[in-house]
Amino acid sequence: MNIVVCIKQVPDTTEVRIDAETNTLMREGVPSIINPYDMHAIEAGLQIRERTGGKVIVLTMGPPQAEAALRNALSMGADDAVLLTDSAFAGSDTWATAYALSKAVRKIGADIILCGKQAIDGDTAQVGPEMGEFLDIPHISYVRKIEEVHSGGIRVQRLMDDGYDIVESSLPVLLTVVKELNQPRLPSLKGKIAAKKAEIKKWGHSDIGAEPANIGLKGSPTLVKQIFAPEAKKDRKLLYGTVEEQVDALVQELRGLGCV
Repeated sequence: MNIVVCIKQVPDTTEVRIDAETNTLMREGVPSIINPYDMHAIEAGLQIRERTGGKVIVLTMGPPQAEAALRNALSMGADDAVLLTDSAFAGSDTWATAYALSKAVRKIGADIILCGKQAIDGDTAQVGPEMGEFLDIPHISYVRKIEEVHSGGIRVQRLMDDGYDIVESSLPVLLTVVKELNQPRLPSLKGKIAAKKAEIKKWGHSDIGAEPANIGLKGSPTLVKQIFAPEAKKDRKLLYGTVEEQVDALVQELRGLGCV
């Protein structure tokens, strides 16, 4: 069974910088980490392999420095790694990113594709489901537990606002996972040594058969027009006391503003 885990190297939240011209994140020279939700996807892939056999292949798209994220995943126990790196990918939105990743997944071949539910830099939660659509396979989002996996299919629990759904699917399937799914393991010393020596495949857009018109800024149907920090509001007022006292005080404030 081939298990492909899509991960993303994201800027450390204390070091986020924006390109003023393109309104996209600057990644070169910025300290980065593996997207935290993707760590749970890696762990899920490793656990599935332990139950069913097969291989875990980690896949990411980014600049050359993203290789560090792949080596981290290899040190946890992944079997292989692929880096999509090409200047033509720069500035890709979620649609263009999902398109490129899906082309790479087709080349690799996968029974199960795992993604974190969203990336902490963009917070869109779009890439995983969009990949499922590009691949024309079932996709299940917000997976909180994998109950059963076998050659014929999979049964999972999907997190909902008021509980969870039990969902069954045939393979191949794409899952996006939440942090409740597991606790990611720490890399072993042996794993770290092996990861340093491992060969990472590097593919450009031509290696995966991606159309130039569908990747990068040129192939992105969405465009960030402006990025700004919201102005801090200083006209705030805290209400104290019991709930009843706070409600009475709130009503008086609203009356004073002519709202009631």
